[in-house]
Amino acid sequence: MQRVRLGQTDLEVSRICFGCWQMSPRFWGTIPLEPWRAALRLARERGVNFIDTADAYGDGFAEEQLGEFLAREKCREEFVIATKFYWDITREPRVPNTARDYILRACESSLRRLRIEYIDLYQVHAWDPLLRPEEVADAFGQLRREGKVRWFGVSNWNDAQMRMGRRHFEISTLQPCYSLLRRDAEAREFPFCLEHGIGTLVYSPLERGLLTERPRPERFGDHRDNDPWFQRAVYDRIRQGVTELKPIAQRHGLSIAQLAVRWVLTHPAVTCAIVGIKSAEHLESILPAADGVLPSADWHEAANVMGQARREAERFLAGMR
Repeated sequence: MQRVRLGQTDLEVSRICFGCWQMSPRFWGTIPLEPWRAALRLARERGVNFIDTADAYGDGFAEEQLGEFLAREKCREEFVIATKFYWDITREPRVPNTARDYILRACESSLRRLRIEYIDLYQVHAWDPLLRPEEVADAFGQLRREGKVRWFGVSNWNDAQMRMGRRHFEISTLQPCYSLLRRDAEAREFPFCLEHGIGTLVYSPLERGLLTERPRPERFGDHRDNDPWFQRAVYDRIRQGVTELKPIAQRHGLSIAQLAVRWVLTHPAVTCAIVGIKSAEHLESILPAADGVLPSADWHEAANVMGQARREAERFLAGMR
């Protein structure tokens, strides 16, 4: 697995990042843990060294399970560990909290659940309208002085928010949503990151399974059952576009899922793609995506195909309203 430098940090990471959002029962229900652990073992073998999680994933559950694995396998130093704070998971309903004292407490709690002494990349999970940048800067400075965090990043921030934040504290990475179906980051966030040397770890490159060849079940049994994009008529319009991607994928000996991830990794602003992995077979099936980039013509052809599919799906949704 190819390693690349994450922005201007000293972190060398795999282009496939092992995502842990699937460990959120409120979104995904319960997943079997042993296949997930087997996937982590395969990640070690195949050089996937980057893991992204968050305290909000299962209200600490994902961090706890990852921490248990790292301790049992004694492999902490083989991985670059990224986690996030933002949601106050000590209360229900959860609310954002980016106050100085909360950031310090949240970091201590993540370290304890992960059973590690330091976090490689600590990220603000989303934009808090009540964020006070001087408090974030104070907390980040203390965490670095104490050796508890090496680098800091943000997730789901736009370019204006990053510009403001950078006046007060370090922002080494951005974690945005990016896929063949959602390309908003290309307009402002990616140019900003390229200009300032900010590394990007993009999430949802497979759009929760939409950009794969897996058949649609009668019922997903998770949050997708209530998502408009996954309702039968809308889903079918998007999947027609997916079918039209097959000739492009075949030119490169790829599956649709591999093509979707390689498409993301081809963008010059993208450092790595986060894929939520549930099993060793799932991880093995996606690894070839990182073996190269797409030629410009094929990249644009795939973008046009799925752009049309999205427009048709959105027109149908608008008609339903």
